[in-house]
Amino acid sequence: MQQKEIRLPKFERGFHLITDLIERELTTLPKIGLVNILIKHTSAAIIINENADYSVRVDFESFVNKLVPENFQGFTHIFEGDDDMPAHIKASIFGQTLTIPITNGKLNLGTWQGIYLCEFRNNGGARRLVLTVYE
Repeated sequence: MQQKEIRLPKFERGFHLITDLIERELTTLPKIGLVNILIKHTSAAIIINENADYSVRVDFESFVNKLVPENFQGFTHIFEGDDDMPAHIKASIFGQTLTIPITNGKLNLGTWQGIYLCEFRNNGGARRLVLTVYE
């Protein structure tokens, strides 16, 4: 087993493909295994989805902002800005972990699958991931 914590660069709010960033960090993978990815934040998430058409990421952003609006008057956790509580809810819906099979020393993602960082804050800053590889 191996484990590594990485720091992603700061991303603007939205859905960002980070597959290449993660693969660059996973330099030695077993022939067969699993990689678990944890994002260490409560206002961002990671998911697997469409990696070819950028409009998918735009539509995700549009939909989740309508699903969890920033101007909802019922929120009480408002001290860190209008985007904070909605970001926590969105992160809970999307999730903080992924587990991906490793086959022949590579992440075994589908042809059109990529790993996204879902940044739900206007100024979320650099995010940290823990990558754990199991043989």
